[in-house]
Amino acid sequence: MGEFTEAMAQVAGAVSVVTVRDGRDDVGTTVTTLTSISLDPPLVMVSLASGGYLNELLLRRDRWAASVLSAEQKAVASRFAAAGRPGARLLLAGTPHHRGPLSEALVVEKGVTALEAETTQVVPAGDHTLYVARVLGVAYVDAAAAPLVRLRGRYRSVG
Repeated sequence: MGEFTEAMAQVAGAVSVVTVRDGRDDVGTTVTTLTSISLDPPLVMVSLASGGYLNELLLRRDRWAASVLSAEQKAVASRFAAAGRPGARLLLAGTPHHRGPLSEALVVEKGVTALEAETTQVVPAGDHTLYVARVLGVAYVDAAAAPLVRLRGRYRSVG
């Protein structure tokens, strides 16, 4: 639990990339609403637009990964936020990443932190869907990395 607590201390307001493996392909999107909701058991919540393809996939696939991006990863955030984007593997070409052993989802390296999770509850919330998930593992924590945040419609660094 100490590793999860340390990881979540890095997250508040940070920009993250959520990824899920879909058979032969990988899908992901940029989010600004990844948050810790419980330390014991370790639970996180992410909010996704209900009309998106990733939302559709997460209704079928329980395991996913979230990579909290560092200030140096603005380009990654922009790529995963673009409309009509290709698969996640193409978006991460040239960017250090690996496949999470617990979720099989892509994990972006050299960010602030990354975790793998398993959805335990799905909550419709207006035009979004909230995914409450049990944390399966923390891939890494880099407390020295400055997080990337989104403020007033722009990516900014903090720290």
